[in-house]
Amino acid sequence: FADQRETSEVVNNILAGKMNATASVTLTNSATSTAVTDYRVGPESVVLFMPTTADGAAELAAGGMYVSARAKNTFTITHSSATTTRSFDYVVIG
Repeated sequence: FADQRETSEVVNNILAGKMNATASVTLTNSATSTAVTDYRVGPESVVLFMPTTADGAAELAAGGMYVSARAKNTFTITHSSATTTRSFDYVVIG
């Protein structure tokens, strides 16, 4: 019965959006890429960003920020070089 209860709790949490699939990143200043280590990422993962600072929103809106590489436990974000705080929350799917 404990296994059924645990399975039910996990499924109910997933349905409520509690998937443990989010994290935060701040882009590296004075660089054109930022490497992110995340155990949930694989070569086929989709990474989605939500800006959490005004400069992050401007970076995303400028259209030059993208995920340029994905591998087991890591991905790379290519972006413009700046000295502002460009922070994001992100979701990993798959």
